[in-house]
Amino acid sequence: MTIAESQADLTDSSPGPRRPAVLIATLGMVGVVVSLMQTLVIPIIPSLPTLLNTSAANASWVITATLLAGAVFTPISGRLGDMFGKRRVLFANLLALIAGSVVCASFSSLLPEIVGRSLQGAAVGAIPLGISIMRDELPAEKVGSAMAIMSATLGVGGAIGLPVAAAIAQNADWHMLFWTAAALGVLCAALVFVLVPESPVRTPARFDFGGAVGLSIALLSLLIAITKGADWGWASASILTLFAVSLLTFLIWGYYELRQAAPLVDLRVSARPRVLFTNVASIAVGFALYGMSLTFPQLLMAPEQTGYGFGLSMVNAGLVMAPTGLVMMLLSPVSARLSAARGPKVTLMLGSAVVALGYLLAVLLMDSVWQIMLASVICAGGVGLAYAAMPALIMGAVPITETAAANGLNSLMRSIGTSTSAAVMSVVLAHLTIQLGSHVLPSREAFHTTFFIAMAAAVVAIGLTACIPMGRKAQS
Repeated sequence: MTIAESQADLTDSSPGPRRPAVLIATLGMVGVVVSLMQTLVIPIIPSLPTLLNTSAANASWVITATLLAGAVFTPISGRLGDMFGKRRVLFANLLALIAGSVVCASFSSLLPEIVGRSLQGAAVGAIPLGISIMRDELPAEKVGSAMAIMSATLGVGGAIGLPVAAAIAQNADWHMLFWTAAALGVLCAALVFVLVPESPVRTPARFDFGGAVGLSIALLSLLIAITKGADWGWASASILTLFAVSLLTFLIWGYYELRQAAPLVDLRVSARPRVLFTNVASIAVGFALYGMSLTFPQLLMAPEQTGYGFGLSMVNAGLVMAPTGLVMMLLSPVSARLSAARGPKVTLMLGSAVVALGYLLAVLLMDSVWQIMLASVICAGGVGLAYAAMPALIMGAVPITETAAANGLNSLMRSIGTSTSAAVMSVVLAHLTIQLGSHVLPSREAFHTTFFIAMAAAVVAIGLTACIPMGRKAQS
């Protein structure tokens, strides 16, 4: 079916065309709110076992559930958006966020919190859907900068969310975190309903349930093994079994997908060198990004008696890190202009190089708060450049009828990078420690090691990006 036939097949009513600025602002706000869910509970992590009357190991699932749900539902949301309408699926994602927030706000026990946090995580698919809507709806001269802004919201929401969530947690009942999230979700859903038109580009087909189940099993096995490896033991039978199940399922799933007329993930398109190398580079950049999010706040909050910490509260540490979100947003249009002038490949390489420079400065400059802020801002600037370039690379290589699915897969790659980073950085910080009274804390060497690892990931991203071929465009 051609795109023109797909347009004629539309039957649902939706708002008419809107001014580009209104559409960009609306979808940008949705991206920030959805990504905020990733850091929403960080301020209450130490208190979760007491708040939920459970063990620390069980309470950690409140964090892990959001990550797993986001990884599973992001590519599925993208495919559903291509098939049934991107605005419709985007609205459904926001309804899931609202429902999950209300569930978390209404209960104080483990199981409802895991369910609610899973629903919040499922909404992460809104970001690649928003990028695809922008490509479909905006004039050509606006698409590059708009996609760059939307892509940057993945980092912006987390940076802004940390100090805001900390302030709420310190001054109100912890349930207010989720009531606030629900209110923001309602606002976003209303704006999408009123201001965002339905995309005219569709790919009518039967939904690939087998592919969805297979991908879900493979991803869940992989990410549970990565996130729980340090707790359960990397050489334990359960972790090794999960890795084996993931590998075997990925192989079977790939064989199955290659034989489907309308696969969940078009592996032939995904195997194109431009798409493949961009996605693998996305894992490396996501790894480097999370290294900053995990280590810098811990360094800022470490007691001054350690000789390297600054003893900041969670709120103050969040405020020190807050400029990173602003820098990501400000550099998004710069990234778009650079990509238009030099190509998104150059922008992605430059962004990765800036990230590496930021971590190098973090190693060299650890003597004051402003130095840590400077290093974090430079890292964030690099991430902003890199993240904004990725959609341009992806959508220059896939058919217009597959943009949501392709962007969803790229977001999944970033999630795998951040998940792997969380596991690796946590292991380093947990094993290179010092004793301060009755407390065991990460050592200066531990922070240096994490910075070098993140720097190496950024260098790997440069190498992978250099392998991306340019010049060939996908046919619509």
